[in-house]
Amino acid sequence: MANSVQARKRARQADSHREANMALASRYRTFVKKVVKLIEQGDREQALQSYREAAPVIDSAVSRGLIHRNKAARQKSRLNARIKNLSS
Repeated sequence: MANSVQARKRARQADSHREANMALASRYRTFVKKVVKLIEQGDREQALQSYREAAPVIDSAVSRGLIHRNKAARQKSRLNARIKNLSS
């Protein structure tokens, strides 16, 4: 348990930051799963639209420090490649 005023404040801040980060991480995973689901269904147009909505969410997760920028680039690249392969 935090004893000083500063430690109590840092504990409160840590809790609020954790909640915000969990919400953003959940949103990020939801958007990626939506794209993957549409790819698996074979719906290219919907998958492409969903990918366009997911890309900024992935980028915002990077800017918040939730995921590494290389992981974001890899995920976007792989999702885009899978969408392109649906047409052929």
